[in-house]
Amino acid sequence: MKVVWKLSNAQEAPGPTVRQVYEELLAQRRIAYTTVMTMMNILEQKGYLKKTQGERAFVYTPSKPAKNVIGDMVKEFVDRVFNGASAPLLLHLMEEEKLTAKDLEEIRRTISAQRPARDRTLANGPNSPPRRAALCAELVEKKGKKTS
Repeated sequence: MKVVWKLSNAQEAPGPTVRQVYEELLAQRRIAYTTVMTMMNILEQKGYLKKTQGERAFVYTPSKPAKNVIGDMVKEFVDRVFNGASAPLLLHLMEEEKLTAKDLEEIRRTISAQRPARDRTLANGPNSPPRRAALCAELVEKKGKKTS
């Protein structure tokens, strides 16, 4: 998706072809053309790309803004790997020290902004989104105290 966004913004044509995406990726690492074609077809099936017939080849354009696609992909990853629970992912990132002090502060601000609504609905159960947000807040607080 990053390459499609980059090429879509850099060229005047409607969007890149599989060949253009392949050549961009090939400059970074070895990859098969068929792998790129398969991935682009999967992204199209998932609704992230639109495919239209160009002059000689199909042209791909993003069907959603980057923020929406990234959000969808993260949600899909959390659902698949962590059974929908985001707290274990956040905990893992903190334990592996992948979060900077700036990251932690941004998470604190986001949690604080959502806290009033979350506090009103905590009674929804242990796996409710507000309860998971509360767990994440606790994890961030603990990590923040360790780094201070």
